[in-house]
This record gives sequence, C-alpha cells and structure tokens, in this order.
Amino acid sequence: MSTDDQYGGGGAGHGEVGGTGQTRTRFPESSDPYGPSRRTPRASRGLITVVGVVVLLIAAIAFANQSHTPQTPPPTADKPPATNPTAATGVPPVDGKSAGIPKGFAQTEQGAQSAAANYAVALGSDGMFDPIRRRAIVQAVYLPDVAAARQGDVDRVYSNQEFLARIGLDATGKAPKGLTFISRTNPVGTKTERFSGDTASVSVWYSTLFGLAGEGSKNPVAESWYTNTFDLRWSNGDWQVSNFTQKDGPAPVGRDQAAASAEEMAAAVSQFGGLTYAR
Repeated sequence: MSTDDQYGGGGAGHGEVGGTGQTRTRFPESSDPYGPSRRTPRASRGLITVVGVVVLLIAAIAFANQSHTPQTPPPTADKPPATNPTAATGVPPVDGKSAGIPKGFAQTEQGAQSAAANYAVALGSDGMFDPIRRRAIVQAVYLPDVAAARQGDVDRVYSNQEFLARIGLDATGKAPKGLTFISRTNPVGTKTERFSGDTASVSVWYSTLFGLAGEGSKNPVAESWYTNTFDLRWSNGDWQVSNFTQKDGPAPVGRDQAAASAEEMAAAVSQFGGLTYAR
C-alpha cells in the first residue's frame, strides 16, 4: 500500500498505521474541547491506524493484515471448544526489569504469554517515539541479532518527518505545547498458539489508545483493536521476540457513551499508570 493510503489519503484522516477498529462513539453536542472541527468516529479511527503499521514496520517486514487459520470447530454442537483463559494462577510475577520492561519470565507457556503481553505494551508505547527509549525497548524485546538487524529500520520509521507531522508531532517526536500525546496498548488476553520448550508462538489481543489530547487537537484520542502473534525464542534465560505479525480486531461493538473532554482524557492517562502483565 502507498504512504497516502496508510495515512488515509489527502489529509482528512491522519491515520497512517494499521487497522480499522469499528467502534461507535456519541460525541457531546455542547462545546467540544478538542476543537470545533472534531472528526466523526470513522475519521478518528483512521488516525489509530497509525499504531498498527508502525508496529509492523518495527519488524521491518511487510506484515499487512495477515489473518490466522480459522479454529477447528467443535466436534459436536453441545461440546464447547477448549479454552485458554488468561487467569490468575498464584505464581509470583517477575521482579526484574530491562528498559522498564519486565524480564526473567519462566520457561513455561505462562511465562511466554506474560512476556508477549508485556512486549506488546512496550512496542505500542509512546517510548517508541523517543530515540533513546526506543533503542532500549528494541534491545530489551528482540533477540540480540534481530535487534541489531532492525534497529536502523525502526529508527527511520519513527524519525520520518512526514509521518510525525501527520500524527501531529514535531520533528523530535514531541507533542505541540498544550497537547498531550497518548500511545498506550492495553492487553485483554493471551493465547498460546504453539509451545515446544525453547520456542513459542503467542497471540495477544489488545486495544489501543492513540492521539493528541488538548484544546484544538485535530487528532483526538481514539480506540482500536488488534491481535499480535509473537514468535518467541528462549535466549539468555528469558523469552525474546524473533518475529511477529498483526491483524485487526476482534473489535467489540462500541456503546453509546459521550466522549471524554480533552482535559479528562489527558488527566486520566497521566494519573492512571500503565500495568505490567504476569500471572
């Protein structure tokens, strides 16, 4: 796809990256803190596509809307498929960190799932827009040889001036004065696709918040949904990423809730810290 296609074309929608979450939001009819020309939910969702393609480009491979093979249906109508819940187990979480990302996961299916969830959070964070934090994240998440091979490509993506301008950031990846840049990944659950002791494939289903909160923002914060499938390898006593793919959804039906004001959204993100994931 072309860059213009990724960004939603000629300027009306500033989405560059990734999927098309189908949510419906009822905006208040009174004065809108995001500015008088707030986009409809469809246009706002275009912005959130920025998150997906950026994540794909992190891997420096053309991962575009790949879908998984459909699950085998249950053999009988009254026998439900096997579940793989992301439930608490009572196992103490890891207590080590690298670049602010948990490390030291167990060499088990549970450990692989926890690692994948935390890596999804890191790769979808606003830290990827800061050169120093970005390098630390890439080195912590990827296998050493993969990180070395892809660091240059990742840096080129996140320092691309056209890309930054279209999502409303300056040349250094900072938000304009008076606006708060929000990029947050919120895992909902994980699923082991394959596990063989020292390799694993884990899918992470998550929602994202992405945009600029503040008076006059042209890219208000919106939500979208994705599933990433991480290929993990056990290396140096921990799980690390060798590759991953991404697809849109599954996206729930949005409720008719009034959108938060810019001030409320910025305050919520600053006051409610992100979570680490282990079980």
